[in-house]
Amino acid sequence: MADKAAWRGELRERMTGRILFDEPAEGHTSLGVGGTIDALCFPQSEDELAGVVAFLGVRRVPFLAVGNWTNLIVLSGGYRGALISTTDLRSLTVRDEADGGVRLEAQAGAPLADLVNLSLCEAFTGMEFCAGIPGSVGGAVRMNAGAYGGEIKDVCRSVRLIDPQGATRSVRRADLVFSYRNLDLPAESIIIGAAFSLRRGEGDAIARRIQEIIALRREKHPLEFRNAGSIFKNPREVPAGRLIEAAGLKGMRIGDAQVSEKHCNFIVNRGRATAEELLGLIEIVQKRVYEQTGHALEREVKIIGE
Repeated sequence: MADKAAWRGELRERMTGRILFDEPAEGHTSLGVGGTIDALCFPQSEDELAGVVAFLGVRRVPFLAVGNWTNLIVLSGGYRGALISTTDLRSLTVRDEADGGVRLEAQAGAPLADLVNLSLCEAFTGMEFCAGIPGSVGGAVRMNAGAYGGEIKDVCRSVRLIDPQGATRSVRRADLVFSYRNLDLPAESIIIGAAFSLRRGEGDAIARRIQEIIALRREKHPLEFRNAGSIFKNPREVPAGRLIEAAGLKGMRIGDAQVSEKHCNFIVNRGRATAEELLGLIEIVQKRVYEQTGHALEREVKIIGE
């Protein structure tokens, strides 16, 4: 990697958006953990984002895109390189389709809540399953987010990407390879936006379904503590939370990191948990569940840094 002082100075000169140097990740991650980030960038446009990516690639500086930080653990050693936040790229555009449907185009930083609220106001159906999911469009597409009978792949029409050289392109749904909680993309590709195919529906029915899903989330999820959503992907045969509870791990703690007593597929920060405590608990859960059930739980949460 290039000399840190040199590339950070050059990056500052190239950007109009904010840059935070040596920024503590704990102030951004939903779990409230993580060491310092060499550079946290907030591009103000897709062109600026593309320019940042191209520059970092030429200078051989590691980089990753981040959205709402809701599915991410940054280790206590922090991140060496640049994290690129899409939070300022959040425009939404609605276009009518010839078949009577609608196409909702969203930039990567748009919160899913904005898409759900717009759909509710305009009586568009198709996004109800996203109600209560705290992530942004980019992360949701990358993770093929889903709940309550729906997944992003069901409504995604196309995805716009920036490659490691800063070139942009649009990929049609037919050419996208979605799987459970994943979209297969080339390494270091960054999602800058997506288009979703929705339908006009009945406003009261849409509102009722959104209210039902939000009520279920409040009932079942430990929203009173900092968390990163589901820690593990659900095996095909049985939910991960049920396996964790069956292994006797409900409520288990390492420091302030705890397997939720409300939903065992959540690990919560009860106060001052560290990334290493969270990771240690994740590893214990994986080991115990495998020993007792034969199921190898795969992490859904992403871990970065050192």
